[in-house]
Amino acid sequence: MSDHDCNENCHHGADVDLTPEDRLAEISEAKKRLLGANDSSLKETVRPHSTLASQDTALIDHTNEQFKTGVHYYIPATKDTVLWGYFSQVAKPVITIQSGDFVTIETITHHANDDADRMVYGDANVQGIFHWDSHGKGIDRRGAGAMSATNGSGAGLGVHLCTGPIEIAGAEPGDVLEVRIIDVSPRPSANKLYHGKSFGSNVAANWGFHYGDTLTEPKEREVVTIYEIDATGENTWARAVYNFRWTPQVDPYGVVHTTIDYPGVKVDHNTIIKNNHILNNIRVPVRPHFGTIGVAPKEVNIVSSIPPSYTGGNIDNWRIGKGATIFYPVAVKGAKFFVGDPHASQGDAELCGTAIECSLTGTFQFILHKKESITNPHLVGLDYPLLETSNEWLVHGFSYSNYLAELGAEGQSTIFAKSSLDKAMRDAYHKMRHFLMSAKDLSEDEAISLMSVAVDFGITQVVDGNWGIHASIKKCIFQSG
Repeated sequence: MSDHDCNENCHHGADVDLTPEDRLAEISEAKKRLLGANDSSLKETVRPHSTLASQDTALIDHTNEQFKTGVHYYIPATKDTVLWGYFSQVAKPVITIQSGDFVTIETITHHANDDADRMVYGDANVQGIFHWDSHGKGIDRRGAGAMSATNGSGAGLGVHLCTGPIEIAGAEPGDVLEVRIIDVSPRPSANKLYHGKSFGSNVAANWGFHYGDTLTEPKEREVVTIYEIDATGENTWARAVYNFRWTPQVDPYGVVHTTIDYPGVKVDHNTIIKNNHILNNIRVPVRPHFGTIGVAPKEVNIVSSIPPSYTGGNIDNWRIGKGATIFYPVAVKGAKFFVGDPHASQGDAELCGTAIECSLTGTFQFILHKKESITNPHLVGLDYPLLETSNEWLVHGFSYSNYLAELGAEGQSTIFAKSSLDKAMRDAYHKMRHFLMSAKDLSEDEAISLMSVAVDFGITQVVDGNWGIHASIKKCIFQSG
């Protein structure tokens, strides 16, 4: 592995750099793998009303053979199709789709600049997102905080790159949006030195549960570990490449970041010491998923992407991957769907603050269930994100079920000092009780007994401000599923 650190002014020889044609071919090949289509079956289409209609139609793919209903869109991640660190009910939709449509969506990790050589340079759209020099940024607002904040516009009150919003035509408050995750694929590195590989960053950060509670000094340290993933899918595990301790980084505006307090700051690898040959002989199973996925809440116009809530968001449940379906209560007109915070793998609790943060592309189908026509007992009265996998039902409990309503707009920052697992457990209990009584027609006494003998409660995350506990129950327990 090369320790060379590329930059935007780098000029390698032709045997190293990807030409635009090479890059387009690699992206095209990745799309084909994701869509399961060959050259003859891949067709280009776009609805006339789509805001993507003016873009290169090579980015908008449709395969009639695989998908039986609905139009299929492709949304690339660019500085114009992502929001950085926040959700918004008033943001202009990237696209408007119909119920039943499919959308393949690129998502980019906000930690790509931890190793720009492997995760940014050579990838024109990603470079555009992360562009930052003394004259300006590709994306200025990063977070839902004050634009005048000393650490940067938006204050880093929210950090995730979220592709969207996607508007679902006809969606209204009280409806339920069903989101099916058809497939997920890692984004290949654009650097030819790492052909066929993808990379991700795990950060043991200052917001991690472990922070300050370590055996070795300094106790308050932040450590970044870079992982390698096979972009072809042939190997289904990740391995650590190297790690380093965070050192003060100076952004292009001259602000010194002594800790990781603002997203997208490029790590100058001349200021760090890399520790190679770490986690030797350890392979981490890859289970790609989206940490942040949901629809816009109604309480405020601009909402931090960090605390999850009743409309989803930063749930950080590794089960939200290929083959899963998640149901959301619609809170605003058009639903305004977002997805980001892509992960190659994560354990329950996400203890140190992050997962393996790795850019992914996913294919989704969207089904709108109108309030007046909902008959499925699983969806009646749904006011929380409900997850369905091939063999389980899962509900998500939070310290505050709807923290914006309970704590007000300032809860986006104050919640970090208020959350507890006790509160999250209570919320998960209430939601699973509701699910069993409503969806499975059990009495309260029956539901409580079943929860004690057959429901698994687990810690989803303890790092997102609004701590989470999930409750899962096997479908096979019920003869009807």
